[in-house]
Amino acid sequence: MLPTLVFDLETIPDAQGLRSLNGWEPDMPDAEVIERATDIRIAETGSDFFPLHLQKIAVIGCVFRDDSGFRVKTLGKPDDDEATLINGFFKTIERYTPRLVSWNGNGFDLPVLHYRSLIHGIQAHRYWDMGEEDRDFKYNNYISRYHTRHIDLMDLLAKYNGRANAPLDQLAKLCGFPGKLGMDGGQVWPAWQAGKADEVRAYCETDVVNTWLVYCRFRFMRGEIDKIAYDREVELVRQTLEEINAPHWQEYLAVWNI
Repeated sequence: MLPTLVFDLETIPDAQGLRSLNGWEPDMPDAEVIERATDIRIAETGSDFFPLHLQKIAVIGCVFRDDSGFRVKTLGKPDDDEATLINGFFKTIERYTPRLVSWNGNGFDLPVLHYRSLIHGIQAHRYWDMGEEDRDFKYNNYISRYHTRHIDLMDLLAKYNGRANAPLDQLAKLCGFPGKLGMDGGQVWPAWQAGKADEVRAYCETDVVNTWLVYCRFRFMRGEIDKIAYDREVELVRQTLEEINAPHWQEYLAVWNI
């Protein structure tokens, strides 16, 4: 079985970067920096969404599926800094060379990882290889949009047409899966600021499970697996989550079983 890594980022505004770029006082509290920068951003663009290079990675959620089974987790320990999380992500690629699967990974998650890796000076030889070290990567690598070492499901299903993109939450629910529970991306910073980091991590984990389940449906749709194999993959997810004693999975399964 080809190892597969489904991933999703949760980000918060980069207070240190905003402080530095705006020339604000070094001792200005992060909350004040972000509030002031948000006001400026809204005045300039009408949106409070910061550019991707100013999105600090708070959580990396992953599903990993290989011959050893199905696992879901957030990388690192709760108090790990951003650079440690990014290193952990790329070390997983270095070790396993998995297929990456995302929802809008080309539009958000991977560019954020690129910029933040550049800022922290993090190397990722395997990820960036486009055939210089491994000839197979010349024709199938993680960087080229139309290759399959990374599958951005949103991009692919929309046939690379931004006007045709669909939200993961809605598509997951239409396929019979639970979808998002209790939070969305716009609520991450307020929750993080309020000390609800565990809730953000739980939300990220449910997102990657939704993505994995939709990916399983996609594999069935394109004939990569048959109905028996598809049902087996879905049941493996359900059984694995039932064995994890965590409130967010209990809630997820309760919705799934309705």
